[in-house]
Amino acid sequence: MPAPGNPFKAAIRERRFQLGLWVALASPYAAEVVAGSGYDWLLIDGEHAPNDLPLLAGQYRAIAGRGSHPIVRLPVGDTALIKQVLDTGVQTLLIPMVDSVEQARQLVRAVRYPPQGVRGVGAALGRATNFGRISDYLENANQEICLLLQIESRAGLAAIDEIATLDGVDGLFIGPSDLAADMGHLGNPGHPEVRAAIVDGFSRISSAGKARGILTLDPVQARDYRELGADFMAIGTDVTLLVSASERLRREFLGETEPARIESGY
Repeated sequence: MPAPGNPFKAAIRERRFQLGLWVALASPYAAEVVAGSGYDWLLIDGEHAPNDLPLLAGQYRAIAGRGSHPIVRLPVGDTALIKQVLDTGVQTLLIPMVDSVEQARQLVRAVRYPPQGVRGVGAALGRATNFGRISDYLENANQEICLLLQIESRAGLAAIDEIATLDGVDGLFIGPSDLAADMGHLGNPGHPEVRAAIVDGFSRISSAGKARGILTLDPVQARDYRELGADFMAIGTDVTLLVSASERLRREFLGETEPARIESGY
């Protein structure tokens, strides 16, 4: 059995737009339901959703092979945690709150086996090698792991040029909500100053030849970000979709007027 390729990594390298959705219900069953919806990728959220490693791995298994590429966002870029989640078979990681090129360098090393990195060798115990049945995993893992780094602060924006030129960084994902908060616009990721920062960030990421990612729950913003050149973008979350659909069903049956919502972006 040969080592698996990474279709998401291949797609963003070729600048084929990839449409995604956030998976934050912390349920393998719910993740499997969403996996049949036709999105190119699904983000299993380990930062803000109530997930631990077994739950992350369970949702990964529920999504894998059902058409959508599973991406895991860890709560923090910890080398030991990265090692564990990669051994479960995850190929694409999103690491939040990256503010410096030194932090980015450490993350690149964390996802690679020596001598290029520091990832511990033990994948034969896990799903990454189909429990030891994939004989060439060690030879191919470094090139098939996809590392996405999340830029969510003014410090991160200032370091984009250095971060984006690093070998081993496959894409940079701008987090509008945290960026807005850091810029003094908490709850308003659509503020003109935030948009201008995103436009500038996208331009610099593209100049370095890397993929540009972003999330928004606002359809108008989503169209805007796509026109600005987003290469991979999430346009919703399972939690907010469940909330909106369940509330809408009740209101429509009772004939109630839908209340105006102010979308915070996440």
